[in-house]
Amino acid sequence: MERLMGLAGIAVFVVLAVLLSRERRAIHWRTVAWGLGLQWVFALIVLKGPQLAWGLSLPVATGDALHPWRQLLPWPKGLGWGVLALMFTPMLLRRFAGFAHRGLNWGIFGVVVFGLLRGNLVGNGFDRMRVVVEHLMSFAHDGASFVFGPLADGASGKVGMVFAFVVLPTIIFVASIFAVLYYLGVMQWVVGACARAMGRVLKVSGAESVSVAASILMGQTEAPLTIRPYLPRFTRSELMVIMTAGMAHVSGSIMVAYVQIAHVDIVHLLTAVIMTAPGAIMMAKILEPETGQPETAGEVKVDIPCTDANVLDAAARGAGEGGHLAFNVAVMLVAFIALVALVNGLLKALHPSLSMEIIMGTVFKPFAFLMGVPWSEAGQIGALLGKRMVVNEFVAFIELGQLAALSAKAKLVATFALCGFANFSSIAIQIGGIGALIPERRGDLARLGFRAMLAGTLANFLSACIAGVLS
Repeated sequence: MERLMGLAGIAVFVVLAVLLSRERRAIHWRTVAWGLGLQWVFALIVLKGPQLAWGLSLPVATGDALHPWRQLLPWPKGLGWGVLALMFTPMLLRRFAGFAHRGLNWGIFGVVVFGLLRGNLVGNGFDRMRVVVEHLMSFAHDGASFVFGPLADGASGKVGMVFAFVVLPTIIFVASIFAVLYYLGVMQWVVGACARAMGRVLKVSGAESVSVAASILMGQTEAPLTIRPYLPRFTRSELMVIMTAGMAHVSGSIMVAYVQIAHVDIVHLLTAVIMTAPGAIMMAKILEPETGQPETAGEVKVDIPCTDANVLDAAARGAGEGGHLAFNVAVMLVAFIALVALVNGLLKALHPSLSMEIIMGTVFKPFAFLMGVPWSEAGQIGALLGKRMVVNEFVAFIELGQLAALSAKAKLVATFALCGFANFSSIAIQIGGIGALIPERRGDLARLGFRAMLAGTLANFLSACIAGVLS
């Protein structure tokens, strides 16, 4: 039942985006189809990787244990080679037809895809990332222990103590690591590869694809710096894309903090941010279809400025930026959690049974149910969705970590749905941050802010629906 609701949720959220579109006739449905299709493909590869690898494996000898699907329909021993031959057939046909280059590309692409699925290379890579993140958290703990002593152990078990002396130091350390990776050129290569893939498949401009790719691991005001020279001449649709991508993603340093405060799986967070990239483009292009002529149409160029003198300078700069980010996160939480308590106090004064959690849970409960959350838990997840939008995702993840009685499916769906910066405060952050880069377009940013938040929210909800269907 929950899986059927997830499929219904996908349809509802896409239709809702179409109804909110500024110009429905201009929607490029090829981009929509590819955006939704890429979300499904990536979710299948990561979330169902072991099953796909097992399904594509070949029996070594008679009597070997077979996958249940192949017990019903045993595969011939040479099927793997047959699949490879079929994949190379288009290459041979195109070669004889005079299209050797394109045929060779498709042949190589088919072999690569088969290899990725057969060996579950993406899933295994993400599993290794889980180990890397665990080590990063332990290394950050070493630094925090030197400064804070026993407080960094979080022995008291209180959320505030753990957050202040365990989570915030991790943000500083991971920000420093990312600065070093940018200095070494690793992140430029990753961003460039993602940008080229999205630009070719989704047919968006080069500047858009670079910014969206950067948003996967960078913050919502840092990613636009990669395309700063083009920003003043962006079309309205391009501005919508970079704002939506910022709303729908989270930065790499913040992602690790979610693992600590909510005890969620880093693999699910990584899957969510990568799945959301094509979804963010799709939703942005539905709400604000492209009607102009982008300056960088068909061009992909990654230019991330680096002013560091050496690796130590990069690490120091990253630590400073991480400290600034950690401080902003801390003061933001102090203010917003206090405001939530104030609102709850006012609501209880009106009626003893009223609270923001109850109101948000009631409003967003149907949305949670559409994502595949059981109805009995939809109210709790709905309250988190509402808090993510009204307050911020950090507060929502903190509360998610405190809901010990949640089912595995509800927690998985909530992880995907909450993994984004789409909230009201992010509108102000983007107007201020991106507006500082293009002050002459501040009015356009303000007009698109609320729509970008809605598009980012819908992109996160789509990823959650797909995860719910596959879980």
